[in-house]
Amino acid sequence: MYAIVEIQGQQFKAEEGKKLYVHHINGVEEGQSVEFDKVLLVDNDGAVTVGAPTVDGAKVVCEVVKPLVKGDKVIVFKMKRRKDERKRNGFRAQFTEVKIKSVVA
Repeated sequence: MYAIVEIQGQQFKAEEGKKLYVHHINGVEEGQSVEFDKVLLVDNDGAVTVGAPTVDGAKVVCEVVKPLVKGDKVIVFKMKRRKDERKRNGFRAQFTEVKIKSVVA
């Protein structure tokens, strides 16, 4: 059984026991339980239920493994030729690692 769930503007495939890296969720602590109710699709052993726009009564229950995980560093480099103009910035995205406890449909 799996579900397609929308978490902070991104869609994820949620299966029980799977770990996900989602955009940073403010105000959560390690070991805390979090519920997401924007379930767009549920597949229960071949019986597919598609929501319009969401499936009624369906939710995904997760446990926070790490509240703050930093992603890989991305270098942003801008340059204008023949103008002696260069700009270099670094960026690291912040994520929250969650583990799917159950999919309720």
